[in-house]
Amino acid sequence: MKNYIIRNVQVINEGAIERKDVYMKNNRFERIEGNISLKERADEIDGENLYLLPGLIDDQVHFREPGLTHKATIETEARAAVAGGVTSFMEMPNVIPPTLNLERLEEKFQIAKHSSIANHSFFLGVSNDNAIDALKINKHKNEICGLKIFMGSSTGNMLVDNIVTLETIFTESEVLIATHCEKESIIRENLERLKADGVDINHARFHPIIRNVEACYESSIGAIQLAKKHATRLHILHISTEKELQLFTNMFPLKDKRITAEVCVHHLYFTADDYEQYGNLIKCNPAIKAKENKEALWKALLDDRLDIIATDHAPHTWEEKQKPYLEAPAGVPLVQHSLLMLLDAYKEGRISLEKLVEKACHAPALCFDVKERGFIREGYFADCVLVDLTKTSSVSKENILYKCGWSPFEGHTFSSSIEKTFVNGNLLFDQGRQVDDVNGMRLSFDRK
Repeated sequence: MKNYIIRNVQVINEGAIERKDVYMKNNRFERIEGNISLKERADEIDGENLYLLPGLIDDQVHFREPGLTHKATIETEARAAVAGGVTSFMEMPNVIPPTLNLERLEEKFQIAKHSSIANHSFFLGVSNDNAIDALKINKHKNEICGLKIFMGSSTGNMLVDNIVTLETIFTESEVLIATHCEKESIIRENLERLKADGVDINHARFHPIIRNVEACYESSIGAIQLAKKHATRLHILHISTEKELQLFTNMFPLKDKRITAEVCVHHLYFTADDYEQYGNLIKCNPAIKAKENKEALWKALLDDRLDIIATDHAPHTWEEKQKPYLEAPAGVPLVQHSLLMLLDAYKEGRISLEKLVEKACHAPALCFDVKERGFIREGYFADCVLVDLTKTSSVSKENILYKCGWSPFEGHTFSSSIEKTFVNGNLLFDQGRQVDDVNGMRLSFDRK
């Protein structure tokens, strides 16, 4: 493999921005210092006026393989991720068949081993009747990112509402439990109430009314009560409401928290008003809510009540999204454009570059105990992204890499560009073009 040195680049890392030379050798950051002198051969990259940040770690994606490969594959979506500066992902179990035992999980790892250019891990799913299989993860806690529970939200046959199963999992799990929290009974009641009132539910504008604030809050508080009762390591995904924020604290550093929370880029970017323009294209679960929720999410992210930024990347075909609102599937393809969205937020004054890196790179590594990634440190795996804050980038059909072939950002111009992405020291994307095809690595976790 080639060795690379990036000279005179602004390194964003661990709360600081410093001009450095960064030398990558044998998959890792070999040296990070000013004015490195090399005796060995390395490809030199001029980093003048550019910024280098750790590769993003996305703790929630849906890459649809196996069983739903007409929407996406691990190969296609990993390629889109790396093009967008996401060098590691953790993928969800709601595929066909669902990932409910270690055998199914290993099948996905084998697919990724031979097809994913990004580093990867996969969640083991929980259902009402697989507690014994799910808890086998305890023997593999340094090899698998965690358990995923669709807690009170119906997703295929993965709705978990059996209190005995929940108590068993929360009592005995030795790994992080990630939850999707929406209360199915409230969602159904809201839908039936609208129908009883004779409302023509014909547009995605009704989505945040049906999947409302209370559905999220009641499910989240239930998960937190269970976690506190059993001292479980709980991570609640895609917080979307102001009301839920009262359930989280910033009184402890992330490394000491037993209950953590994630916010997704689309809940920080869009509001319920945007359903008029985008319709089903931004239909997702939990729903994008009213503007005051977006503003509260930003505040909680900056004051550390919210710990991680992710995408919940969830592609569907264009044809599926054109169905009537109630029939159209929920989910938005985002992983190729999440960093560009966040850099726009930086340009708007919403977040500093240091905080962006903390929440999208450092925090996922700390939250999940990812081994030797998420930071630009000597000896760590060389996952990093070179960005130009002065050069714009436009989204078009020609440069969308998702298998579904569409994005809500088609026709949009972002204010920054992703110049190069390195995964394990390999230059895989250069100015939007894939230049190498080296597969990523299985993530390891450093858990006691």
